[in-house]
This record gives sequence, structure tokens and C-alpha cells, in this order.
Amino acid sequence: MPATLSKPPYRADIVGSFLRPDALKAARKARFEDKRLSAEDLGRIEDEAIIEVIRMQEQAGLKAVTDGEFRRAWWHFDFMGMLDGLDIVQREGGGIQFHGVATRADVPVITGPLSFPPDHPMLEHFRFVAAHTSVTPKISIPGPSAIHFRIAESDIAVPEYKHDAEAYFEAITATYKAAVAAFYAAGCRYLQMDDIFFAYLCDPKIREQRKARGEDPDWLIERYAWMMHDAIKDRPDDMLIGMHMCRGNFRSTWVAEGAYDPAADAVFNQTDVDIYFMEYDTERAGGLEPLRLLPKGKQRVLPGFITTKTAELEDIDDLRRKFDAASQFVSLDQLGIAPQCGFASTEEGNAITMDDQRRKLDLVVRTAESIWGGV
Repeated sequence: MPATLSKPPYRADIVGSFLRPDALKAARKARFEDKRLSAEDLGRIEDEAIIEVIRMQEQAGLKAVTDGEFRRAWWHFDFMGMLDGLDIVQREGGGIQFHGVATRADVPVITGPLSFPPDHPMLEHFRFVAAHTSVTPKISIPGPSAIHFRIAESDIAVPEYKHDAEAYFEAITATYKAAVAAFYAAGCRYLQMDDIFFAYLCDPKIREQRKARGEDPDWLIERYAWMMHDAIKDRPDDMLIGMHMCRGNFRSTWVAEGAYDPAADAVFNQTDVDIYFMEYDTERAGGLEPLRLLPKGKQRVLPGFITTKTAELEDIDDLRRKFDAASQFVSLDQLGIAPQCGFASTEEGNAITMDDQRRKLDLVVRTAESIWGGV
């Protein structure tokens, strides 16, 4: 990264995923479904698409860019399935239920001791972005809680993990600690963890589901915060960690709802994260009051007042009013703007167009310039 390049946090930012272009969708289908495209040919098509999406982000005026998650099918399962000791399997009745639609039947399972392999493919994914941008390269990966929240006890083949919760949490934490170190060694100075299950555990229905499984949702929030804290606590001073929270994002639908109140203190005061991406595009996210718990200092919150789920473009004056409201609870200097989520948390993408996506990015940058005088 050039020494003269401005460093994050930025006033305008993005969560990370983008709509896949048709050529990339066709290529991935030809590779994984039809079995008629080589891995090398798919890689070349992915490379071309990623270079284009990097240029789109740069042209919009963003100072941090990603690969759009173009080499993934999911925001989390691809990363998880590339860990040692964890596989993604197809199973009838599997998948995740959203409002009115279900995902494909992928299921994560633990097959052996967890660890982060030194040749994890996403290290190279990051290096590719870094080699093709003049601004800050960023990569988003699922946060530590994704492993615990998404994997059923019956799908854990390691007896120690199944019978000793602390050993399981410690193994996940150690895996992520190694991941943070590996990404730093690869040149990453801005790593984002998508740790959405803090927000899920604010949903009354999901809280009851966890209680029915014999788990205390508040205890889980504390343990998830501890995992994040210990996974990132030894990062060098020049590495920033972002954390994204939402309530589900698949084909413009969602899973959870509920205000951040049950998790806000743990999220802001126990994780030691630098930048928080927080969904705030609908009433499902509750009020802005939890922002009062953000400690004064250098941490930053990027409220997702701009939705990625629908094409309707938010009014910039209305966005300014929302930031006026947020500033009643946290200093405007500790705020920025980002969309509420990615545009394609899975390769299917949200129910918007490429043009809608570009207009949303433009609005993110214009909003930052209007409120803070720059990005």
C-alpha cells in the first residue's frame, strides 16, 4: 500500500459483496453444475470480473474495495469449508429458511480438529485485490460466531467439542487468531468480520429457540464477544478490524428482527473491534439508542441507513436527518455511512439491478461528502 494513501476508517464504506455479472454466473454454473468448465478457465473469468468490480468501486469514489465475493457462493460457508476440520455437505432438508424462501441445502459439519490452514485460498483472494487496486484492499470473512451458531451439535464429530463448550469456543478462537495473523502477513491491514449472529440473538423468536436448546442467549452473546476479542487482540497496531451485523440477507429477504439492545454493550465494549457496520434500514433494527454505549474515542459506527434489499433510492436530506438523530447518542465524528448489507450475500444476489447497485454506491459517497465533507 503506498505510503501516501489515506488509511481507514473512511466516512464512506461498503460491506463487501456485489451482484455477480451474468458472465460470471454462467461460468460458475458451467463449472459446478454442468461440470464442463475447468477450474483454470473459471479463475480467468473470475479475475476479469473482479478487476471490473474493483474499478466500479474506485470510480464511485470509495477508498476501500473488495473482490465483491465473486469467488464465493456464500458469504460464510466458502470460508468455513476451507478450514481444516470443517466441511460443507449437501443434505436433504438442509439450508436456511428466510421469509418466504429457503437457500440451497448446504450444511456445515465439523469432521476433525479445527484450524486455519496456511494455504487457505482466501489469502490469495485478498492478494489479488491488493495487486489490482490503488486504494485500500479489504476482505470480509465470517466472524467466529458463525461456526458455533450455524453448526448443530449432531454435526460435530469431535467429542471434545461436543461435550466441552469451552474447548469448542477455544478451538474456534484459536482458528480465527491464526486467520488474523495470516491475513496480516498477506498484507491485509483492513479485515472485516461478518458477525451477524449478535443481531440474530436480539430477535425474541431466535432467543426462545436457543433457550429451547438449553442455551442462554445472553451467555452466547458474551461468549461470542469473548471469541472476537481474543481472536483479534494481538493484531498489530496498523491493522483495523471491522464487524458487520445484520438480520439476514438472501434474495432481498431476511431472517431476524429486533433492536440491538441485548447485544450492544458486549459488541461495543467487549469485542475491541474498530469499525461497526450496523443494519439500520428498517424498523426491524430498532432504535438508535444503543449507539449511546459506544465508548468515546476512535471506534466508528457506520449505520446502514441505505438498504441493499430494494431499488428505491433513499433521499439524501432524509439521510442527513437520520444522522442528526444518531448524533444525539454518539458523536458525529464517530459515524460514517455504508449500505445496510452486501448486495449479494449469496451468489444469487438481491432483487435489484446493476444500475440500482451503482446508484446506491453513488449515494453512499454523496452522503459522506454532504455530511463530513469527504469520504
